[in-house]
Amino acid sequence: MQGLRERQKQRRRERILRTAIDLFKERGFQQTTAVEIARASHVSRGTFFNYYPYKEAVLLDYGAELLRQAWQEARELIQGGKPPLEVLYSFWGRIAELSERELGCELLSHLAYELVNPDPERAHAAYEALPLAQYVAEILEPLRRSGDLRNDFSLDRISNSIAGTFLLTVLRWAGHTPERSLAEELHKSLKIILEGALKR
Repeated sequence: MQGLRERQKQRRRERILRTAIDLFKERGFQQTTAVEIARASHVSRGTFFNYYPYKEAVLLDYGAELLRQAWQEARELIQGGKPPLEVLYSFWGRIAELSERELGCELLSHLAYELVNPDPERAHAAYEALPLAQYVAEILEPLRRSGDLRNDFSLDRISNSIAGTFLLTVLRWAGHTPERSLAEELHKSLKIILEGALKR
């Protein structure tokens, strides 16, 4: 009985998520209300808020799903013996591709802003839902073990800096240059942070 109830809850959550994303894409994020999402999902407003305490939480769920998809593909590359930096660039490109195709500029910018939300609880929830730095650290771990990664900074700091670069690039792209390729912008930013800006 418990298993059935959990499956029903999961199906309801999935229905709310898919309905909300469809409405966001069709009407725009700001123009779509929680009441409209609830009505289109055939649930009450209260039920919507039981699953998602605010609209942006739906985006976090969807963003987490896309990130997991990109990470699964990256793990397959790792298991296939691809060098870490190749995996990282591939992972970066795949996230960009999924973000542009599935979220577009408007939804991606709302998702990115959640990571810097002035409400610390919401910012923390976003950070937990989108563990990009954790995935980057896992990709770079072999370089740390082999001594090919600089040791004056921790792997955690390096990974968080790379993840932060992703966030800033997305925000700058969404706000100023959405006509450019997000994948190319992210590739350039990653190249700068990995190789440095100064001539050697």
